[in-house]
Amino acid sequence: MGRGKIEIKRIENTTNRQVTFCKRRNGLLKKAYELSILCDAEIALIVFSSRGRLYEYSNNNSIRNTIERYKKACSDSTGSTSITEINAQYYQQESAKLRQQIQMLQNYNRHLMGDALSNLTVKELKQLENRLERGMTRIRSKKDEMLIAEIEYLQKKEIELENENVYLRTKISEVERHQANMVSVPEMNAIQALASRNFFSQNIIEGGGATFPQQNKKILHLGDDELFVT
Repeated sequence: MGRGKIEIKRIENTTNRQVTFCKRRNGLLKKAYELSILCDAEIALIVFSSRGRLYEYSNNNSIRNTIERYKKACSDSTGSTSITEINAQYYQQESAKLRQQIQMLQNYNRHLMGDALSNLTVKELKQLENRLERGMTRIRSKKDEMLIAEIEYLQKKEIELENENVYLRTKISEVERHQANMVSVPEMNAIQALASRNFFSQNIIEGGGATFPQQNKKILHLGDDELFVT
């Protein structure tokens, strides 16, 4: 026959309560020991009886070390939770500030574009006008600065190109002189002779042979006719 289920409540009889305490205390110590061996767990067990007597068990040979470890774990857990909450609150505040700044910048950009001006006062419109004028002044100044820099660069580039052009012309002249000096003396004589021959031939053609000297002629008189014999 099995044991009946015991109602969990305070035992009124002092003797029975003391017997139950001893039995269940020993069972609890046994379970703690088995748990530490089977699962390689660090266990510290503290029990005070109704009379104030202390019973303790620790598989670490020092229950104080286990208690210190427990305090540290609780402190770290509480601290990490607090830090997490603090960080969450900080990031929420920063996020709200950034959203507000983004909204302000968007409104300012619309005002610069000439939109959403109906809600601005005369003073705010005047301030916006002054900002636009200062902005235009800076833009013009920057544009002039860039144009001047570009002109100076182009002028410098022009001078470099002119110098390069002079250098190339000088090199071409040197090459032409060098090629002229490479013509040999016999070639120059042949060229001069050919030029002279062409000159005399042209003179002969133009003069019809008048340049040749006339030979002496013998005159024979035959009757009334004269016959010239060369």
